[in-house]
Amino acid sequence: MDSGTNREPIIEIRDLVNRFGRQVIHDGLNLEVARGEVIGVVGGSGTGKSVLLRTIVGLNRPASGRITVLGEEVTRLSDAEWRRMQTRWGVLFQGGALFSSLTVAENIQVPLKEHTDLPRSMIDEITALKIRLVGLPADAAGKYPSEISGGMRKRAGLARSLALDPELLFLDEPTAGLDPIGAAAFDQLIGDLQKSLGLTVFMVTHDLDSLHAICDRIAVLVDRKIKVGTMAELLQDQHPWIREYFHGPRARAAGVA
Repeated sequence: MDSGTNREPIIEIRDLVNRFGRQVIHDGLNLEVARGEVIGVVGGSGTGKSVLLRTIVGLNRPASGRITVLGEEVTRLSDAEWRRMQTRWGVLFQGGALFSSLTVAENIQVPLKEHTDLPRSMIDEITALKIRLVGLPADAAGKYPSEISGGMRKRAGLARSLALDPELLFLDEPTAGLDPIGAAAFDQLIGDLQKSLGLTVFMVTHDLDSLHAICDRIAVLVDRKIKVGTMAELLQDQHPWIREYFHGPRARAAGVA
């Protein structure tokens, strides 16, 4: 793993403020993510981990601040620029967020049909490739989400997020709901894909094992702002929540503390 501190930033967040009514979630948050880095985002309940992810990908409009992704300020993009930007990143939401009325193959094909004019034969070929890439059996292609396990649904969602060969991958609690063996296998898959495809990965998680296994740096949401460091650096941090998180019973069980 590489700290990424000497590489170009692929995500830059400056003075970000997110609020809902009177509730301020983020207040002057700053963050940089380097190209090729795997960064894990953690924080207590209500700290806005998923809100931060959704703000970066344009699903939540911030009250103020600047967000630059892949050299583009996302809040100022035209509709055409926005559609083009969506082809350069992939998003895996919690649970996979598959369309229940579509088969696995049809789900993977949604971004290909929306953003490309490729012939059907090539779309089918790419779909089969992505299914293999995430470790799903070939016969999963014709099944509906209700007919496969939770772990397989996550892999299918991952295949869809990779359909357009993105540079940047956003993951929202990718191992939530998986047993320890399934979670470890998914971590391994993400790590392998990051290396083989040269991805930058922004991962919201609560899973200490995932942080330890694949993250170069960890961003901790505390006090409406963010602290970033390596695992070793955060183990030395004296902030009460950070200390409890990285030294508490769950951390000891994960072999981190």
